[in-house]
Amino acid sequence: MKRIIKSSIIAAAAGTLALSAPASAQLNVWEDYTPQETVIELTYVKVDEGQLDYYLEGLRSTWVKANEVAKDMGRITDYGIYVVPFGSNEVNLVLRINYPNMESLDPDKAEYDKFMEAWGNSNMESSNQTVRELYNKIRKIKGTYILRELRMNM
Repeated sequence: MKRIIKSSIIAAAAGTLALSAPASAQLNVWEDYTPQETVIELTYVKVDEGQLDYYLEGLRSTWVKANEVAKDMGRITDYGIYVVPFGSNEVNLVLRINYPNMESLDPDKAEYDKFMEAWGNSNMESSNQTVRELYNKIRKIKGTYILRELRMNM
């Protein structure tokens, strides 16, 4: 019995030591890695079976056009649409927008007004109608995530 208890104590101590080892190997921001300014927004979408082309057609006239305006204004630096050919089938499309920095995501009435002047109320209403009448019937947004790259300094 003493041998079992002693073995259990040794195993627990070894496990604790193993778990604490990574804590001593911490990296330091700016010294070991550098956060990048660019911020990437990824939106994960599940498009219904057989509806991808309809959704892409809608995106071209709404999301892509709006992102082109935002890109021309310097509000975003890039965007992209990605199909997910393999996986659990929870998500089959990813939308990406690159912002120059985190500040670009902050609400700004002057920037919004400039965007609306360039985009126009008719485009906004048409986009909203497409969302209501098409997108909400053929897709589900599974999540939106904001990413910032951490570059390892070598």
